Amino acid sequence: MQHRIIVLGAGYTGAIAAGRLARRLHRDDVAITLVNAEPDFVERVRMHQLAVGQDLTPRPFDEMFRDTGVALKLARVTAVDVDRRTVTVTAAHPSGTPGQGEPGDADASREELEYDTLVYALGSSWDARGVPGVTEYAHEIAGRPGALRLRERLARLDAGQPVVVVGGGLTGLEAVTEIAEARPDLDVALVAGGGLGDWLSPRGRRHLRKVTDRLGITVHEHTEVTSVAADHVTTAAGGSVPAAVTVWTTGFAVHPIARATALEVTDTGRIVVDRTMRSVSHPDVYAIGDAALATGPGGKPLRMSCASGVPMAWQAADAIAARLTGGKLPDVSIRYFNQCVSLGRGDGLIQYVTADDRAVDAALTGRLAALYKELVCKGAAWGVAHPILGPARRRRVVPATAPANPSVEAAA
Repeated sequence: MQHRIIVLGAGYTGAIAAGRLARRLHRDDVAITLVNAEPDFVERVRMHQLAVGQDLTPRPFDEMFRDTGVALKLARVTAVDVDRRTVTVTAAHPSGTPGQGEPGDADASREELEYDTLVYALGSSWDARGVPGVTEYAHEIAGRPGALRLRERLARLDAGQPVVVVGGGLTGLEAVTEIAEARPDLDVALVAGGGLGDWLSPRGRRHLRKVTDRLGITVHEHTEVTSVAADHVTTAAGGSVPAAVTVWTTGFAVHPIARATALEVTDTGRIVVDRTMRSVSHPDVYAIGDAALATGPGGKPLRMSCASGVPMAWQAADAIAARLTGGKLPDVSIRYFNQCVSLGRGDGLIQYVTADDRAVDAALTGRLAALYKELVCKGAAWGVAHPILGPARRRRVVPATAPANPSVEAAA
């Protein structure tokens, strides 16, 4: 009987994990199913580009996974039962929208999938943080639907109308500079809870200030937004900033399904995993990307990012393959090298960091940094379709026994 592996979510981490597993394990021994609501791969790191009207390269999964052995199931995950080892899904149309049955046919599109190994990669969405008015009036760019809605709204704005981006992190900086560059006729502002780029090196902060000044972006530093209305945002100091459009980029919240399971999760709903990305409470479940709480150098939690998620996917896939085939478990420490920020199409900032993600003095700026960031984005997309270097080496699954490498297994 084939070992059933189900991967939930086909973002960077889920798609890479599924493809890597297919190239590590013999097709006769495993059945790999990738569950995703959309038929195309979404380059999440480019959502700010999509929002301002740029067209992205289509990347259909049926082409990406052709002849790999990965079966794509277009569906939305509605529940996971880790005790029964089942996943409940609702069928989605090729457009990525949920299936619409006839009246009284609500259960017709529901299906229960059984697994032997589960890879949970459902990722995250925007975090409204409970701020009044955010869900009603603000836009988000955490995914393609939100970016497309913002795209339509920005296209309807007349010259001189105000746009406010709330959040001074990487997503906020990329969004506000992209909007200001694409629409110089708009009055664009950034509201940041801290100082502008206060986590960057002095060189990085200087360059960021130079770019925002050049693009005419009004920056409100050390400012907390306490509510959002249709035409303005209100700050903790009692003032307001006019906004015909508000873009909310203050952070990410994980998919709520994990919290509803018996998995051990954090107070924010992230699944607690070991060094091999395996759940500490349920050994047949692995979690990767934003959905997982994994630690890096110094025991610090890895941040939600593509830079964390991709090596987590490699680690999980290789660990699953090793455990199934009796091979050696991977023992690679996940670390950081830089933070890449696009500041419009012709400018950028590459902030070099320590292994645990603290800025160092070195930083690359300007057009060369923009080219560097573009190569990183293209490389990330290429890596989804090519999850291993070199030819596939598919190993046979061995009967379940004691760990082939007990010392390594115990250390993990």
